Amino acid sequence: MEYSINELAKLSGVSTRTLRYYNQIGLLNPARNSSNEYRIYGQQEVDRLQEILFFRELGVGLEEIKVLLTAPGYDRKQTLKNHLHELKQKRDRIDLLINNVSKTMNTIEGAIEMTDKEKFEGFGQKLVDENEKKYGDEIRSKYGDKTVDEANQKIKGMTKAQYEKSEKLRMEFEMVLEKAFNTSNPTGELAQKACELHKQWLCVFYPNYSKEYHNGLAEMYVADERFRANFDKIALGCTEFLRDAIKAYCS
Repeated sequence: MEYSINELAKLSGVSTRTLRYYNQIGLLNPARNSSNEYRIYGQQEVDRLQEILFFRELGVGLEEIKVLLTAPGYDRKQTLKNHLHELKQKRDRIDLLINNVSKTMNTIEGAIEMTDKEKFEGFGQKLVDENEKKYGDEIRSKYGDKTVDEANQKIKGMTKAQYEKSEKLRMEFEMVLEKAFNTSNPTGELAQKACELHKQWLCVFYPNYSKEYHNGLAEMYVADERFRANFDKIALGCTEFLRDAIKAYCS
């Protein structure tokens, strides 16, 4: 089958304006132009548009999609398997939230009573899914599936009080870390206080804390740009400062 740009727009639900933009940025080019210069799309382009829409549904930006689809050795079948896995996770999280809202409505109407734990079902799953998407491969590679799975179970089972405690610790840690960074002394009192707060925050999520784990995490913060960005937003160079402080704390 071949489709004109209007036919493909109608088939896919994507506007002709968007299809023209995809062509403009080199993300989705027509198979050919007809004699009257109409864009014509074939089966390969239809499949590629489907993949683009899968990526967009998962929140991936257009530039990143272009890089992924044009990468050497791109495996469409494996990519679809990954899409399926992530969409199932998304569906499970939405099902949890739907169930949560339904229970809450019934509670308001006096039909049932909810525990505090039930009120937060689904929110922990969202945090787990986001962390897995961003850092899952690195964390599992370094610390193993067992450690990560235990942490994920703890996050999913968090109560409101536990979540509030973790957020309070995180904010206090970042505040103290910023003050410590301004001293330029990673072994100083403020820097070591920041490390203690960081440890307490880690223990909320990772039950099997160890100094080796803490040190390894600090090295990963420096090595991975995504982690580095979290701390360098406090101050440029803060990630290395934190690593040095944690090394001193754990020694």
